[in-house]
Amino acid sequence: MTPVIQLIGVHRSFSTDPPVHALTDINLSIAPGDYISIVGPSGSGKSTLLNVLGLLDKPDSGSYTFEGIETAALNDRHRTALRGARIGFVFQSFHLMNYRSVVENVMVGGLYAGLRRPERRRLAIEALTRVGLEHRRDFLPTRLSGGERQRVAIARALLDDPALLLCDEPTGNLDSVTTGAVLDLFEELRAQGTTLLVITHDNNVARRAQRRLRMQDGRLTELATDAPTVVLPQVAGQAR
Repeated sequence: MTPVIQLIGVHRSFSTDPPVHALTDINLSIAPGDYISIVGPSGSGKSTLLNVLGLLDKPDSGSYTFEGIETAALNDRHRTALRGARIGFVFQSFHLMNYRSVVENVMVGGLYAGLRRPERRRLAIEALTRVGLEHRRDFLPTRLSGGERQRVAIARALLDDPALLLCDEPTGNLDSVTTGAVLDLFEELRAQGTTLLVITHDNNVARRAQRRLRMQDGRLTELATDAPTVVLPQVAGQAR
């Protein structure tokens, strides 16, 4: 089975004074259907890794293949097309348009694929059904709770059936009860075959994943399933 993501010896540095080695010899394989969390303090390299995985940035060296495609060989247009078609993003902020209905917000997820409006609406309703919000499709986001708004954002990311759902602090703006509901949804999506990678500061969020990894000083290590997640304090001038 071809991995969704394969990183081999990936490095990324920034030419500051002193230089910041944000990613150092990163090796990571993500299979279809994996549910992975990456935890670490601010400055550990999580944001840089997310940008590389999401094809928003390129490593300085090493290999990054996405569904068997070596991404270093792609130009910006092809990288954008691959990102738009195969990667769904979920962020801490929901980035919803308050003057558009829920279904119209989800339909935005199909714009880059060039789908016609009726097809985007059909897929948007299917995605809302997956996250349990089809009955809210004509509401404005301002009428939804924080958890419901995050579900709308997840539905938008799922519209094109991406190979990878890349989540950056997806529960950062939610209370503990709502966080639990979103994590339950992630487990339901994984059971349906969705591949998820969640980047978080929250140990409780990280523990819900099938595989747990830790970023520290630009290096990535995998934790044993029953190992405690220890987040070390940030060290100034280290990775991003």
